[in-house]
Amino acid sequence: METTNFAEVSKQLHTVNDYIRFGASQFNQAELYFGHGTNNAWHEALILVMYQLSLPTEMADDAMSCRLVDEERLAILQLFERRITEGLPAAYLTNQAMFCGLPFYVDERVLVPRSPIGELIDNRFDGLIEKSPSRVLDLCTGSGCIAIACAVAFPEAEVDAVDLSIDALNVAEINIEGHGLSAQVIPIHSDVFSGVEGQSYDLIVTNPPYVDQEDVDSLPQEYLHEPEMGLGSGFDGLDITRKILAQAASHLHDNGVLICEVGNSQVHLSAAFPNVPFQWLEFERGGHGVFRLTKAQLEQHQQDFSCQE
Repeated sequence: METTNFAEVSKQLHTVNDYIRFGASQFNQAELYFGHGTNNAWHEALILVMYQLSLPTEMADDAMSCRLVDEERLAILQLFERRITEGLPAAYLTNQAMFCGLPFYVDERVLVPRSPIGELIDNRFDGLIEKSPSRVLDLCTGSGCIAIACAVAFPEAEVDAVDLSIDALNVAEINIEGHGLSAQVIPIHSDVFSGVEGQSYDLIVTNPPYVDQEDVDSLPQEYLHEPEMGLGSGFDGLDITRKILAQAASHLHDNGVLICEVGNSQVHLSAAFPNVPFQWLEFERGGHGVFRLTKAQLEQHQQDFSCQE
């Protein structure tokens, strides 16, 4: 859709519903990829329209028949054009993403929050930990969404949010301050565990880079706007996960637990460590490739992990 068509198109569209419907149709025709906070063209168009109107998405049903002024129409069509021609996920166009019911600032310095670990946090890791954690580590924190959501779920816990990327930590700080959690969530520059030597936790939660090379080479254009270091991790996607497995036990308290996401690289991890009893978790809201291991299990298989680190 060219900008020269905006004026003509805007003459034929009048209501909020018209623009959502038009956007969804354009997105489907352009064969865009959805998966950065939305999973279909209609929801993507809804997010962009309501953002441009400075209205919450929950108001969409009440606003559907409202007519738009010319300035609003043009601004919405320009957003649609960027979504199509640049392949930018809606979250980068709005600088907004939701995770565990909480709003987060995001830009191209961090991945768009979408981990199924959010469901575990919403359930306060029910059945996965013995008691509410006093100390939590969010390894590879990115935008800080997991760390912040854990802090909200466990208000008495101290949460360390670590990442190798200074850019990502700067975004995490925006979100930590935005949620008023500067005294509870501490951003730390760290290459895996290097920045938290001597520290131990009741719970380590991590969504590290885990996309294998085959998948990296075939990613839709939407992923190309995300930081590459947040996606790929070697030929089988497990370079960082191997380091985590080899080092996590020494950073867990007794009865401590590691929760780690590896997505489609689950098959590679199971093949690499056939004797390790990974507990692969199931999700009601969709998602896969997240495992649980206790400190005792990590210690039991320490030799296997250390050999492949």
